[in-house]
Amino acid sequence: MSINVLLVDRDEGYRRRLTRSLTRASSLHVVGDIAPGLGVLAEAAGLEPDVILLHLDGPLDGQLDSCGPLTDLSPKPLVLVLGALGREDTERAERSGADAVVSPAVGSRSLARLVRVLASRRSEEQQTARVETSGPTSGVSRRRFLTEAAATGLGAAALIGLQAAKAKANDETVPTNTGLDLPADKDAILVRMQRDLQRALRKPIEERRWGMMIDLRKCIGCSACTVACVAENRLPPGVVYRPVSEVEVGSYPNVARQFLPRPCMQCDDPPCTDVCPVAATYKRPDGVVEIDYDKCIGCRYCIPACPYGARTFDWGENWTEGTPRAEAYELGPPPEYGESWGKRSGNRSPIGNVRKCHFCLHRLNAGMLPACTTTCVGAATYFGDLNDSEALMTQLIGSEHVERLREDKGTEPKVFYLR
Repeated sequence: MSINVLLVDRDEGYRRRLTRSLTRASSLHVVGDIAPGLGVLAEAAGLEPDVILLHLDGPLDGQLDSCGPLTDLSPKPLVLVLGALGREDTERAERSGADAVVSPAVGSRSLARLVRVLASRRSEEQQTARVETSGPTSGVSRRRFLTEAAATGLGAAALIGLQAAKAKANDETVPTNTGLDLPADKDAILVRMQRDLQRALRKPIEERRWGMMIDLRKCIGCSACTVACVAENRLPPGVVYRPVSEVEVGSYPNVARQFLPRPCMQCDDPPCTDVCPVAATYKRPDGVVEIDYDKCIGCRYCIPACPYGARTFDWGENWTEGTPRAEAYELGPPPEYGESWGKRSGNRSPIGNVRKCHFCLHRLNAGMLPACTTTCVGAATYFGDLNDSEALMTQLIGSEHVERLREDKGTEPKVFYLR
């Protein structure tokens, strides 16, 4: 499928550079490049582009206005590439009706992928217009609805029910499962943490504050937590949510190995949210930092911004790639954030997105502890509500031997270590 792109920018040099970059990407064809002005609408109509890239630099006034109403550029997907604009201008651009608003520092590869995704999305919308009229309402992603419609071939009524269920699973206000039958052994660590979890889930989401503590004295470096995380979230090659670093300490002959499991720190002041050009990364009311795969454009700004190396990029690879058969268990949808992402293929999310640990939110919503906590061989991982003074983890945090990684960064991580 060839995608025609129209570039709109007053800097001719920028248009030439972007044209060279985009034409190197497969399936993209630049049909024209023009400066902003009253002729934009006429030029767009004559060239019939699939996607319009409009580059804006400060001041914003005079550029958006000179192009005419952006809604008149519909139904073509419109991408606004913003230059040195402040927060107010950026928010104004987001309200203009553009399909995406990105930073000019986004790499050409990421920008090309965004263009392909938008063109594909608009094509799906046009093909399923008859379903659109009776489709899901607010709170449900159009992209996900249309993708599921094309992939499953279900009837409109069944699709509406499916999307409503998925929206409910991801709704932060939905009551979670707090009625699990637990063993009577109250002294068992996992049973006690499970009871703490059940108690926390009965509170409103804004009154919970999830945290984790790892006892490094009990960690044996078996990486069972890493393997459990990969299996639970169906992580592809190169995507790791909970790596276990190991280092040699001491001097010969008195040496030892020290292990450091390193999940996402779920910072109270996360630097990753500040650098995201499309606000795809945000902090939930319960303190978990979440990624909206529907918004993420794969620019990867957040990867170097994280001082803990907690984020990795999904390149769309599979473990069984290059073997006689791609296994079905690997191509199935991940359960992340309580949503069904569909079969893993093409550019379907989370392929092309940055990914990270999310404390197994889908398990929490089902009333279960994170996979790494329940799988830890040495019972070295503790999880609970930091706002619950009766929780086991909260009581352990009071020890003088507890510390956090890189506190000098001021990120206020919610993962603690007991040494």
